[in-house]
Order: sequence, then structure tokens, then C-alpha cells
Amino acid sequence: MDAIKLIVSIVERGKGVAMQRLYDQRQVFLHLQCAGRGTATSEILDILGLGSSEKDVVFSFAAAPSAQLLLHDLDNDLRGSAGTSGIVFSLPLTGLNNLAAALVDFRASAGKKGNGGDAPMEHSAESTLILVACARGYSDAVMATAKAQGARGGTVIKGRLSGLEDLEQAYGLELNAEREIVAIVVPKDRRAPIMEAVNVAHGLRSPAQTVVCSLPIDQIVRLG
Repeated sequence: MDAIKLIVSIVERGKGVAMQRLYDQRQVFLHLQCAGRGTATSEILDILGLGSSEKDVVFSFAAAPSAQLLLHDLDNDLRGSAGTSGIVFSLPLTGLNNLAAALVDFRASAGKKGNGGDAPMEHSAESTLILVACARGYSDAVMATAKAQGARGGTVIKGRLSGLEDLEQAYGLELNAEREIVAIVVPKDRRAPIMEAVNVAHGLRSPAQTVVCSLPIDQIVRLG
């Protein structure tokens, strides 16, 4: 069984379903869609011609060869087919429940039989994904701190923090469960300075109450 990758697509609002249909044709068919918003100001969006800051965020699970081939095609033959601006990148997964993994592997195997081709060799895009879970209302402040350290922008997804009791008891905190998750893609050499700055300015003992982590990106494609 091939390794499984998580493909993250951040595209214009209303384009998520079209991206899923495009992916289905490339043996990537298991998706989860969320609503998000970009952190760029309306003035910057107008200057860049990027339209609304409202985003569709699609999480797709795929066998590694299918994920590599999809991102390769998005950067080449499929670039005009996306019909949206945005960013698509893949992340390594270290685990997935057996049934879902078997379904992904079955579809990937069927695709290999159908086209007989191999995916291009995987390459490392020198980028990383930083995830910052902060109290709602603080994502702009978090993003401003990240930008001061070289980040160009991010996407915000609403969420909720669970399992607060142990943290609150251990550290004497009173945590806000309502969260905004700020996803920031940056060059690897900017990861440490950004994470350190965000943690110092907006850590768990601050009003923003942030939790910060990072994930390695395998491949990345910019659309539009």
C-alpha cells in the first residue's frame, strides 16, 4: 500500500466543488471542505485582482503517487482548468484509519491500471505550513506579527478547542474554546522566527491564547 498524502487546496469561495470534480478525474476522491477567509486587506485584493477574501478550503486524501501526479499536472497541463486563484499543497500523513486508507489505495490502484503511467518523482518545495490556533478576534494580530517576520499572508478557519480542563488546571489558565485557526505557508527558513515571534507575542498566557505548530510541505502549486 502506498503512503497517504493530505492535499490542502485554498481557493476562491464557490470553487471548492469544482476543484473536487477536477481531482476526482485524477483518482483523488475523498474530500472534506471548510469555509475560510484570507488575511489580505480589500485594497490589496483589488490591486492583485484576487476578488473576495472568502475562501473554500478543501482537504483531500490521496495515495502518494496520485497526489504527486495531481500537483504536477496542476502546475502544468491542468493550470488553466482550475479556474481560480489560490494555493494547493501536499502534506505527509503518518496515519489514517484502515477503511479510509484502503479506499484511497483501491482508487489509486484502479487509476494506475487505467493509464499505465507513473507519477513524476516527488520533490521538496522548500516550504512549511504553520498552524496557529488563537482565540477568536485575534487572527489579525497574529497575522501582523507573522508578517513582521516575513510571512506574506494566511487563511483563517473557524474552529473550537476541546480538552481544555487539563490545560487550565495544569497552568492556571482560563481558556476560550472558540478558536480561529490561521494557516500560513512560508519558506522553511522563516518558520522558526515566525513561530517564536507569535509565541512570544500571543502565547497561551496572552489574550490571544495561541497554540502553534508546523508541518512539512512536500509539494506546492500556486494557482491563477
